[in-house]
Amino acid sequence: MSSTARAVSTTTVGESGARVVFLHGLFGQGKNFTQIAKALEPDARSLLVDLPNHGRSTWTDRFDYAEIADLVADELRTGFAADGPVHVVGHSMGGKVAMVLALRHPDLVDRLVVADIAPASGGSLGEFAYLLDSLAAIDLASLGRRRGEADERLAERVDDARVRGFLLQNLRAHGDTFRWRANLDLLRRELPAIGGFPDVGDATFDHPVLWVAGDRSDYIRPDEHGPVMRRLFPRTTLVTVKGAGHWVHSEQPEAFVSALRTFLGLDRA
Repeated sequence: MSSTARAVSTTTVGESGARVVFLHGLFGQGKNFTQIAKALEPDARSLLVDLPNHGRSTWTDRFDYAEIADLVADELRTGFAADGPVHVVGHSMGGKVAMVLALRHPDLVDRLVVADIAPASGGSLGEFAYLLDSLAAIDLASLGRRRGEADERLAERVDDARVRGFLLQNLRAHGDTFRWRANLDLLRRELPAIGGFPDVGDATFDHPVLWVAGDRSDYIRPDEHGPVMRRLFPRTTLVTVKGAGHWVHSEQPEAFVSALRTFLGLDRA
């Protein structure tokens, strides 16, 4: 079942059980968590969110984590979380949105899962800048109706077919040509803000938090990021998933689902 709000588009997977919200990373869409959500059935009903400037959600004039968290909060408060707090799972950029959501709107969040990102500035922004530039370099007007040509042109700059497939999910047909679902111009311009983390003042979130790291990723550095994570989220547990890089949920889905089920109490009788 799909629904489109004014600012935030969502899709629901499942009909019963604990309510779980998924927030994707840069270039992603809510549907990237479909298989994870299905693996939680029938013990969870999941809300897959397209964050602003992605998927079917609205485009904005700037990137601001507080504003995006507030838009998600508005959507949840009048819908999925109308009957009380929900669990929230966020990866990368979506993990930062999830953290800010929990800090600004703690009444909406029961348990929080943050996948391979820290409440800090930095990370491998050069890689994302290169990918954004690679997408922007594709002349959509000359593609006609041939989606495969977009992959051929992107292959000149991006060798990994899996990465190309993920990126080209953002391409949608429009008449005789294509358009990008993601707001590439804004995302490239606002990349420093995406790589940052806002000042949240003295806010803390005193509910259980699962912090998931990929053992082949450097986005979470416990010695450096641990103190600020524990200050903001005093009840944090760090779990490292073996054999996973930054995209933990897609690289090691079974381990990720197992961690979610245990942390969210979905396997309890």
